[in-house]
Amino acid sequence: MRSKIFLADSAEVREGLFFVLGGGWNQIGPNPQPFTITGLLEVDWEETNTQHTVEFRIEDEDGNTLQVPSAAGDQPFQIMHQFEVGRPPGSARGTTFNVPVALPIIAIPWVAGRHYILVVRINGIEQDRVRFSVRAAPGVPQHPPQQP
Repeated sequence: MRSKIFLADSAEVREGLFFVLGGGWNQIGPNPQPFTITGLLEVDWEETNTQHTVEFRIEDEDGNTLQVPSAAGDQPFQIMHQFEVGRPPGSARGTTFNVPVALPIIAIPWVAGRHYILVVRINGIEQDRVRFSVRAAPGVPQHPPQQP
């Protein structure tokens, strides 16, 4: 099993395909804004007709899970979902099956100037990493000034 995941301003799944607006970015913010986790999960013939679990987790540059505010207090950013892909009758061995993904995410209060990683795991095994950063706040340099 493999995944090809990226970040987009917006995306949706219709009729087995994903439709993307503003896809493939690697910088966001610094102000909170909604976005979408999108892409494909590629399921091999041998992996069909079996339950699988996909996990999307955002970690900071130190490997800590991003904490996001909720009504119950701060919670780790982690989305888990079970899925199963059926194998149509007559499918030839070696065929792969795509599962399109479009997960809209509400605006997250980012830390300006930080780097993050979206980690995708399927059945507990890492399949993809998407690195992105949050722009520095206006008027704040991203790098310290150099000494003369």
